[in-house]
Amino acid sequence: MENRQVRMNSHNNLLELEEHIYPLVDVKTPNVFRNLFPYDEIPKIAFNDRIVPHHMPDKIWITDTTFRDGQQSRTPYTTEQIVTIYDYLHRLGGTNGLIRASEFFLYSKKDRDAVYKCMERGYEFPEVTSWIRASKKDFQLVKDLGMKETGILVSCSDYHIFYKMKMTRKEAMEHYLSVIRECLETGISPRCHLEDITRADFYGYVVPFCLELTKLMEEYKIPIKVRACDTMGYGVNYPGAVLPRSVPGIIYGLTTHAGVPSELLEWHGHNDFYKAVSNSTTAWLYGCSGVNCSLFGIGERTGNTPLEAMVFEYAQLRGSLDEMDTTVITELAEYYEKEIGYKIPERTPFVGKNFNVTRAGIHADGLLKNEEIYNIFDTDKFLNRPVLVAVSNTSGLAGIAHWMNTYFRLPKEKQVDKNCELVAMVKAWVDEQYDEGRVTVLTDVELVRVINEACERLNIPKYEIKTLE
Repeated sequence: MENRQVRMNSHNNLLELEEHIYPLVDVKTPNVFRNLFPYDEIPKIAFNDRIVPHHMPDKIWITDTTFRDGQQSRTPYTTEQIVTIYDYLHRLGGTNGLIRASEFFLYSKKDRDAVYKCMERGYEFPEVTSWIRASKKDFQLVKDLGMKETGILVSCSDYHIFYKMKMTRKEAMEHYLSVIRECLETGISPRCHLEDITRADFYGYVVPFCLELTKLMEEYKIPIKVRACDTMGYGVNYPGAVLPRSVPGIIYGLTTHAGVPSELLEWHGHNDFYKAVSNSTTAWLYGCSGVNCSLFGIGERTGNTPLEAMVFEYAQLRGSLDEMDTTVITELAEYYEKEIGYKIPERTPFVGKNFNVTRAGIHADGLLKNEEIYNIFDTDKFLNRPVLVAVSNTSGLAGIAHWMNTYFRLPKEKQVDKNCELVAMVKAWVDEQYDEGRVTVLTDVELVRVINEACERLNIPKYEIKTLE
């Protein structure tokens, strides 16, 4: 017990034993946790039933990697597109700046031009930050641009240290610390990206490395951020799961044993096992202030945590949007589809064409009586996306009228009802389709065509589409 002392935890008023020594374990052969990651089998989720407490920070926020990780998996954005999206992110984050930062590549002239133009906007949030590899050549780019903060890749698993970098843990740590020290020497705040943390030796490498970062932060009096990167999406949020896959264990260990303050800690997740959103929320719950996201989840392989998803996770955890403007999400979706040419899958939550469209006949009947029955929230209020009922042989005159009113966004004084001649004509066409043996739901394109043909016959103006096409 000579290396421990008892201290009071000011958050929960409990006496705790505080350990002081976490030395680097400099192994000769890599620890790749073959018991958890047998490459010729599905990865294993093991449990030791060690539970750590919830510890959500007083303030939580979102950071953005749309222009960094998001550009690694698609055609690069133009400079103009980057600046436009950055403007949207500023509006979405609201007056409280809940989208705190956005990171950029610096390697091409296009990216550097975008950085200059975004910085010229003068927004406090999202802060324009960069991302570099842990090399002095890359760091020169940051100095040349005069940026306040940069991300630095500091891969932490033995998969990366031994197999990719061809180093030992000690050599890797010394290399990383030399680059971080140079960053601090010029007054720039480093953000250390602990790549592949869910396959790393947490107490043998990650915690000792973060303790060295704490020493540097105390020496230079400059904040050093730590980003825990679930690079392969192996993280799990289950209580009692073992490290290195346990998200609660990682966040608890970084804040409690490595001494990383919540406000300097970020989680960066991937969606390889469909856990990006739940893991990011879990990181918030257990003590991480920042979650790093990409618009629509666009990112390496299966993608990152979708930024729009975490906006609504925030609202559910906090009970408030805290001034975030969620209608911007729909504007972004329209911009991506119409200007960038990116096709958003139709059933994508919050942004897909069909995310709030009811097709089942029995569901449609309930929705027409009260939309709360089958709509997740007031999607018209928060996303400018009124709930829709798809038209089929069970829709009836009322269902067709409801579809027209919502799809065309008709103001109250111009709305149609089931007694309207136009609705009756459309209903006759719908009945004919199913009488001839059709079994599928009618598409929006078909309905718009038939409605406007009927408008021509009735000599009334055609309808203009105002929702996502």
